[in-house]
Amino acid sequence: MYYQWQKDGTNIAGAESATYQLCGAWFNDAGANNTAGTRADVTRAVSGSGGTLLEGLASGIRNLTSLVFFLTFTVFSTFFLLKDGPAVRRFVDRHLGVPPDVATIITGNVARSLRRYFLGVSYVAAFNAIVVGIGAYLLDVPLAGTIAVVVFVTAYVPFIGAFVSGAFAVMLALASQGTSTALVMLVIVILANGLLQNIVQPIAFGATLDLNPLVVLIVTIGFGAIFGMIGMVLAAPLTSAALHISRELAGIKAVEATGAEAPSAEPAAAV
Repeated sequence: MYYQWQKDGTNIAGAESATYQLCGAWFNDAGANNTAGTRADVTRAVSGSGGTLLEGLASGIRNLTSLVFFLTFTVFSTFFLLKDGPAVRRFVDRHLGVPPDVATIITGNVARSLRRYFLGVSYVAAFNAIVVGIGAYLLDVPLAGTIAVVVFVTAYVPFIGAFVSGAFAVMLALASQGTSTALVMLVIVILANGLLQNIVQPIAFGATLDLNPLVVLIVTIGFGAIFGMIGMVLAAPLTSAALHISRELAGIKAVEATGAEAPSAEPAAAV
């Protein structure tokens, strides 16, 4: 056949096209209508799925790169803040543009509020770890203590930490006890990181930051709506720092005003 086509000078590609047309006509005669359209749909679907797969892969790489950059930046920042914390604070005090005493009050209250914020995070993390750990123990999920530790450690990572620890607990429950236990474990994780945490978190932050729990809830929601995740994290400590700074500055002004009035009052009493 091949030699005959070459001898006659006929294009091989044309022969293949004719063969496809004959096959399509045969399928149409057999009842499979619109064979060419079906072939075109399959071709478009395959090409579209390939493009979607590449887009998803590129998006996953970008998200992973952003996560790695964020974690690396956090580690380096924490290291240098712990290493050169006093020097950094003195540098900030010199460049705030306010008197040195006022700058010391501002930076001191901000640092104190951040420390108390992480103390509140520790309280919330311990609560979540206890709830999830007890739930895993009652469901007879293996490594219940390990699950509690993972929940506690990952609670310091906003949003992502809760997802990672919850997935870890649910996967262990699914692998060891089956689907029903995994679903119950999922409900416990959602309650611990959702409803119960929303009740405990304002109370814990209110106690550590010296704020009313309702104030903590309002500023967290408001800052989160305006500034996103960073606003939700920094809302309570910055609000606490601002209140304490204004309180201390008002106290200093009151003391200065009292000291200024005292000398003028003594001559009046002598007369």
